[in-house]
Amino acid sequence: MKKFRFVALLALVAALCSCSSQTYKNINYLQDIQRDTVMALNTSEGIKVQPKDMISIVVSGRDPKLAAQFNLVNVSYQAGSETGLNGGYQRLMGYSVNTDGTIDFPVLGKVKVAGLNRWEVASKIKQELDGRGLLKDAVVIVEFLNFKISVLGEVARPGTYTISGDRINIFEALSLAGDLTIFGKRDCVRVSREQNGMRKVFVLDLRDSDVLVNEEAYYLQQNDVVYVEPNKVRAGQSTINENNFRSVSFWVSIGSVLVSTANLVATIISKTK
Repeated sequence: MKKFRFVALLALVAALCSCSSQTYKNINYLQDIQRDTVMALNTSEGIKVQPKDMISIVVSGRDPKLAAQFNLVNVSYQAGSETGLNGGYQRLMGYSVNTDGTIDFPVLGKVKVAGLNRWEVASKIKQELDGRGLLKDAVVIVEFLNFKISVLGEVARPGTYTISGDRINIFEALSLAGDLTIFGKRDCVRVSREQNGMRKVFVLDLRDSDVLVNEEAYYLQQNDVVYVEPNKVRAGQSTINENNFRSVSFWVSIGSVLVSTANLVATIISKTK
């Protein structure tokens, strides 16, 4: 009798361990990376300027009055915004990139900026100013004003997020949204991107280290939409609210395991008699 009880206990432990192993495979990120693994960095040149983008361009030089003619009226020389006396703030004005990829820059006129990153735009403006003898030793700073991404699906805080820099990877984006919920599929994270008049969708598996070297989708671009697909558990209870799921489905699952275990033990005992 003790022997059969021991066998039943081992069967139960094995079942629980199997569930735990399966959960590990479904939940953990970058599972195939071993300790002290060294990988080549996935370098990024920064996002490229696209039509309809908003960018700020601030020009400064040894002669502030001479440099002022190349700046928009409301642009502050200090980074960020500036508080006014009335409690408001002065918004950093920017240039809207036309559909042909150009901006209307003071004195210089139309300048092609589409397809360039912010450092390349700054270098181009500086060369134009220097080449035309308009401003020597100019310092040009370019920033994106509309770098936004949206994170949807099975994350803690879905929404649209404004990025202050010009580079963000998929893990950083998900962390802004509070990470995936327990119901999110780590092997099916979609990145939707508008590119050259077309929409392209990438599918990432966060459990695999190959995501770190995915040159196209690891680093996000402006207006990318990240969608985390729900797993079968979430999809199956889509018509049940969260409270009902926790109070009913959870306990039904526990009860099912207990009943199955009791039936197994009863069957073993009956066979021994």
